[in-house]
Amino acid sequence: MNIEVRDTRTGPVLEVIGELDYDTSAELSHLLATLSIESGQRLVLDLARMEFCDSSGISALIAARNHAKSGGADIALAAVPANTLRVLRVVGLDQVFPLHPDVESAIRP
Repeated sequence: MNIEVRDTRTGPVLEVIGELDYDTSAELSHLLATLSIESGQRLVLDLARMEFCDSSGISALIAARNHAKSGGADIALAAVPANTLRVLRVVGLDQVFPLHPDVESAIRP
């Protein structure tokens, strides 16, 4: 897995590339610990190139949400792959995470 970070006018965008699973989810958690998010910003996780997500990956997404919320920021998931979207819907997390078809719509204020 690789995570690319870029700043936008509304906050940081993290592009998750590859597999977000038991072996790699700690990388996202470690990155979040070093990421400064200010109140009023939006953390966007771009999942367009995420190939796989297991329960550890779902836990890492929840941890990202908690990190953003603890700093007074919002979070959004962009371009969620169909298989991950199905899991989010089954467990009700589609009601917790704002979901967007792409990064551009996720970073709109």
